[in-house]
Amino acid sequence: MLEAPYGELPDLARVNPAADLVFPWNGTTSGVRVPNADFISEDREGVTLCDATSAAFAQALDWNKLDVVTFSWQKVLGGEAAHGVLILSPRAVARLESYAPPWPMPKLFRMTKGGKLNAEIFEGATINTPSMLCVEDYLDALNWAQSIGGLDALHARCDANLAAIAEWVARTPWVAFLAADPATRSNTSVCLKVADPTVAAWAPADQEKLAKRLAALLEAEGVALDIGHYRDAPAGLRIWCGATVETDDLVALTAWLDWAFAQALAELSPA
Repeated sequence: MLEAPYGELPDLARVNPAADLVFPWNGTTSGVRVPNADFISEDREGVTLCDATSAAFAQALDWNKLDVVTFSWQKVLGGEAAHGVLILSPRAVARLESYAPPWPMPKLFRMTKGGKLNAEIFEGATINTPSMLCVEDYLDALNWAQSIGGLDALHARCDANLAAIAEWVARTPWVAFLAADPATRSNTSVCLKVADPTVAAWAPADQEKLAKRLAALLEAEGVALDIGHYRDAPAGLRIWCGATVETDDLVALTAWLDWAFAQALAELSPA
């Protein structure tokens, strides 16, 4: 397993092309994404399994390097939660048809029948009946995406949202990106940390209190919901910047962030 602290990527040069690779393209809890798929070998023996939940429709995925891709309706196009999509490459299908797990597989997870890919589940056959209302909701989102210019337009909206946050961070001394390297910063799940030197000198528990108070103030004003950092990440904020978010709203948010930080700092600073 390759690991790295929040805000960083592990050493991708250590990826073993002979082994299967499981990785997220974009980390929603750390605000970090892989900049490209150059670290995946063209001559790999293993299968690559990519969680693209918050990257699909926002970032350019290198499909030639990805064998199994999953993403959620919930994220970049704002669809219903609990619905996911699975995309298989020919290499993934070959693995499914050549490997039989030594343990029993629940029916829900079986993708082969008689040693061959069960193509029916990719052609409309269902195991459990999904909500047709949710399907229509996602079709509506796809139609909207097509109407504004398709995939390139969705990428551009996410990039513009990140740029708006970056412009504010560049002129705001109390905050910084959790991902220090601009090449690896997520343009959907933008994670920030409190960089104010006064706060940095506080005990971690006190920094945590300030970040939580900041988020609570924003929620109380009806400005933002669920904007706090992931529970194990450094104290700060996590701002969703997917394609359904308007850049003007993020620009307006930054003024509220400055207000909330000033309020929380005044409340929690030691006497």
